[in-house]
Order: sequence, then C-alpha cells, then structure tokens
Amino acid sequence: MYRRVIPLLAVLLVAVALCLAGCTQPPATPVQPGATTPVTTPGTTMPEVKVMYTAVGQMPALLSTDQIDGFMAWQPYAAVADESGIGKVVSYSQDLPPAGSWKDHTCDSFVVQRDLINKSPALVDTVSALIIAATDYTRDNRDEAAEISADWMFGSKEMTFGNVTVSSIDVEKASMPTIKFGTDPSPAWIKSNDLFISSLKSLGLLSGTLANATTDQTHAIIFDFTPYERGRALLAKGAITAPTDGPAKISIGYLPSDHDSMLFVALKKWQYFKEKYGAALKPRTDAPGKVDTADLIIGDKVVAEVQLVRGDAGPQLMTLLAQDNIQFAVVGTPPTIAAIDKGTPVKIVFPVQMEGSALVISQGAPVTDWDSFIDYAAARSNAGKPLLIAAPLKGSIQDVQFRYALESSGVTVKQA
Repeated sequence: MYRRVIPLLAVLLVAVALCLAGCTQPPATPVQPGATTPVTTPGTTMPEVKVMYTAVGQMPALLSTDQIDGFMAWQPYAAVADESGIGKVVSYSQDLPPAGSWKDHTCDSFVVQRDLINKSPALVDTVSALIIAATDYTRDNRDEAAEISADWMFGSKEMTFGNVTVSSIDVEKASMPTIKFGTDPSPAWIKSNDLFISSLKSLGLLSGTLANATTDQTHAIIFDFTPYERGRALLAKGAITAPTDGPAKISIGYLPSDHDSMLFVALKKWQYFKEKYGAALKPRTDAPGKVDTADLIIGDKVVAEVQLVRGDAGPQLMTLLAQDNIQFAVVGTPPTIAAIDKGTPVKIVFPVQMEGSALVISQGAPVTDWDSFIDYAAARSNAGKPLLIAAPLKGSIQDVQFRYALESSGVTVKQA
C-alpha cells in the first residue's frame, strides 16, 4: 500500500479540538433493550444526528476537510477512508443494529423493465446470463476484479483527499473482501428484502402499492426470477443463442461502486465470455477506464448497441428506468422497492451482491464501534454540536440502514 501524508497544522488543530470536545462531554445514558427512546438524565438532551444527502464520491473529500463528521456509504469509499487514514470504519452494514438483523443483507440486484421482460424475454435472458456469468467470475477472481474496478472508476490512479494520497488499486483490494457476490435468490436473501420493506414502512417511505400488501403479494409485485432461471440454463449449456426479439439499442444503468464490478468485468473481460459462451458485451474501444458504448454480440454478430449510463444513487436510476432512458440497471433493492411502490414498472430478477457498505467517522473521533458512536453522538448533542453524517440519496440502502439503526438506538434523525 502507498500512502503519503502532508502535515497541515490547521487541519490537525481542528481534528484535535474536535476530539477533545467529544472526549470531555458526558457520555450518553445507554438505551434499554427494546426501548424506542433512550433513558436520559437531568441536564442532558435527546441524542440527535443530522444526515446530509450528497454524492458518495464527494464524501471522502468532505470528511478530509472537516465539512462532515462522517459518512454512510457503499464501497470502495469506506476502504478509501481506512486505507488513507482520513477516517475509520465504525460499523459495516451487516453489523448495524438491530443486532443480527442485517447479516447477508440484500444490496445490489439486476433490475429490468417489466415490459421488456414480457416483450423481449430472449434478449433479457441473454443479458441476464452474461451478468450472472460475470458475477461468478468476480466472486472467484477478486484481485483481478479489484484492478478492473480501479481502472473503471479511478483510471488506476492515486486518489488524493485533502492532504492524503492513496493507491486506488490498494483501496479496491481492501474493499473487495467486504462484499459478498452471488446471484442466487435464496430464501435467506428474500427474507432480507422483507426486512428492508419493513424498515421502509417504519420510516414512512412506502405509501403506495406495497403499503398494505401481504408478503406474498409483495413478492409477486417486486420479483420475477424467470430471467435468472433461464439465464442459468443458458450458461449450463455452455452456449448463449442469439435473441431475435429485442430492440436494436438498450441501456444499462450502474453506480460508481465496486458493488457493480460484475458489470465492469463483463465488459473488460468480454473476450473470456465470448470464448466460453459465444456471447459478450464488447466495448466499442479498447481504451482504459470506463466504457460508455458496447455491442451485445453473439458469435461475430452484433445483436444490439449497449449504452452504459452512470448514476449517482439508486433513486436516480429508478427515475431513468421510469422514463425509459435505461432498460436494465445494477442497483440497490430498497430504492427499487420504493420506486415499485410508487408505480415504476420494473422487476428485480436476481441479486448480484450482498453487504458491502459501512459507517465511517473522522479518524480523530473517540469512536471504536457503534456503542461508542452513540455515546459520541449524545456528547455532541449535549454540547449543541450534533454530528453531521453524509449519506447517499434518501431511500438508498445506506440511508435506510443508517436511519433505522439510529432510531432503533434511540437517536433522533434530522435532515441537514
């Protein structure tokens, strides 16, 4: 790992002052098990945390310049903080409260427009098969996937945040082990979606189609695993046949995260998939970095032009799907569920990865785990300086988990 720190006296003084301010405040009174609000003592206030919504890529810079106290984000940005030393992980997403609730939790899935599944099933099966194969490859070749992701997102360059520089490849290699890649829509994975649905309801984010639906009705509305089953069958045969029912141009949305690395792998390793299955997503150029345009090829035949559309967060990709600007997306399940609740005509067809997010706080904060984070939040609230934590767009996985964890710990959440 390569790391270079340039001393900046002003930044250090701010960090020390912040740490001392937190250490000298009275600790928060523990929350009683099962309580919805904390037990307080005279002279203290209810703990409060302010959440600021911003692009994930900006979060490390905001943290390194003391504009925020921490952030809740997807990888590799938690690894950026750890590897560079500008921050530290308080809790990975699977360890957030309520205790034991989030293990192996759902995160990104492959999502397809409902009409496209009905009108062009063979095309959907073909694209699904390639994403499934690429997810398997990513799971089994993490170091290579890390290098591909570093190239796609950062040009394999060093990343600089304030006075800190760190290798993007080192960041990605630290990030990959915290992500679970897999495409099986298992009962456990489905159950984790049920937990998110319950969380979304408790946060008041579901008020439409799903608000009063039963569990079975909800599953029928949000899931369609047929493309997964048929895609797996194509891979089992060792050959993907050319679809004849699809449009000449399609678009796939994604987020700037190594959660989406299977999409990056599908494009950058296109020759491998062509040799193994006779089909591939072939970039129009061999240039390094992200790909904007590719061709879906079967053998040597171009089946469709493919546009790769980058979004900032899940809710934005849902808007693009609703407007038919994209037809496929690698995107988080909670924003997908929230969009379906409001009438967006899409289906979750299979998962691609689980876990892989974390709460990060500034390096100098007197915090080592969730409990000490709550103590620190209470101390800052009592001092009249509530913690300011950045999160992606409202309704994203990270936003839902963080706010649910705070409320379950008796902390008041306010939008900054």
